[in-house]
Amino acid sequence: PSSAGATMRLKGGKKCTITDMTGDFWICDGNDPLAGVVFEVDVTLEGVEEGPSLGWEFSEGNGTATGEKYQVATFALGCFWGGELAYQRVPGVISTRVGYTQGDTLNPTYKQVSSGNSGHTEAIQVIYDPSKVTYKSLVQLGLNRLGDNIYILNQVGNDRGTQYRHGIYYHNNMQRKIAEEILLEYGSRNDKREVMTELKAASSFYIAEEYHQQYLMKGGQSAKKDAEETIRCYG
Repeated sequence: PSSAGATMRLKGGKKCTITDMTGDFWICDGNDPLAGVVFEVDVTLEGVEEGPSLGWEFSEGNGTATGEKYQVATFALGCFWGGELAYQRVPGVISTRVGYTQGDTLNPTYKQVSSGNSGHTEAIQVIYDPSKVTYKSLVQLGLNRLGDNIYILNQVGNDRGTQYRHGIYYHNNMQRKIAEEILLEYGSRNDKREVMTELKAASSFYIAEEYHQQYLMKGGQSAKKDAEETIRCYG
């Protein structure tokens, strides 16, 4: 690059913009072009629908009240930022939030969870419309993101520790059966490696700090339905 405003590609393929060049000193901006952009729009509220009243933790049966339109799913896929954005992009997913689950400490903070001492794992909770997206496809999306990490205990990529263990936390017996069948299929593949993704009943889910909610979307990455841009995790 010869001047400010020029773009360059970093190792790994990420683009950045040169914002200042003084002699041998460069300042690069690696933020997404939409990061920090504020939009003003006029919207019309056409209606309000009730969310799930049951199924936030495990319950016998199908975990939903008669006539309810939406259901809940909970997954742990390592660092929750990337997984949340992946689910945000799925048609039929109504909302997402990230938090901490499967631990012992009440109302844990990120600092407590990241120490590995609280027993929790970083998790994603998804509200979805089963008439538009199946629970099976949501499970499969999560396992596709894990790749071969499903065979590694307490690790996803470079993130290691019990706070990054991966799991599927079912809210009812239907979800348990579907997840069991999918995990058994992974364990029966040619190499027959043991699957380390835990399968447990959903328990208390503590919502993470606001800073973590939709983190990558707020950083400028697309959460549009069916978006295909590569999801990049950064902190």
